[in-house]
Amino acid sequence: MTIRVMIVDDHPLVAEGMRALLESEGDIEVVACLSGGRDAVEQVSQLAPDIVLMDLNMPGIGGLAATELILERAPATRILILSMHDSPEYIATALSHGAKGYVLKDVPTEEVREAIDAVIAGGTYLCTGASAAHGARTARPDALTGREQTILLQLARGKSNRDVAEELDISVRTVETHRRNIREKLGISSTAGLTRYAMEHGVLQGTGSGF
Repeated sequence: MTIRVMIVDDHPLVAEGMRALLESEGDIEVVACLSGGRDAVEQVSQLAPDIVLMDLNMPGIGGLAATELILERAPATRILILSMHDSPEYIATALSHGAKGYVLKDVPTEEVREAIDAVIAGGTYLCTGASAAHGARTARPDALTGREQTILLQLARGKSNRDVAEELDISVRTVETHRRNIREKLGISSTAGLTRYAMEHGVLQGTGSGF
């Protein structure tokens, strides 16, 4: 059986390098190398990949939001995160959004193939570094849902409620409800506090205040 793979990464050298490595395998067909989450969401139904190798940090729709949106449109598609970030929060957040695996970009090619096989078979896969980091993570009673983390991420990037609603294809009222729930769950009332939370817990890195 040929495994249809879509690669989503905004670094062309990484994406094309991964394409070359995967296509050297006799049973993998790379159906597309895309540079952003929006393209992946728009093309997933047409291209019908079995698995999507998804980067996390990309301009526009990032990997987390794209994962959620792809699974809404194509539930049978498996998402395997391929990232440089080994933060427990990044890993937990990706899994909560529906990703079936998490692999760091510096792993050997053989491990990427092993991850693809595991996910295609219906299992989950965390590479050694990701597994160790995820295992060290302690559960928090204030944990947000996948959708709430997506909205927190977008808002922390300076997006307005309307911007988030348009990007996620939901109503402004729904965004407002999620935003209120986020504040209540975290016990944080200020916008600066929410931004700081996003940065400290790996939901967002390197952004300034923007709520």
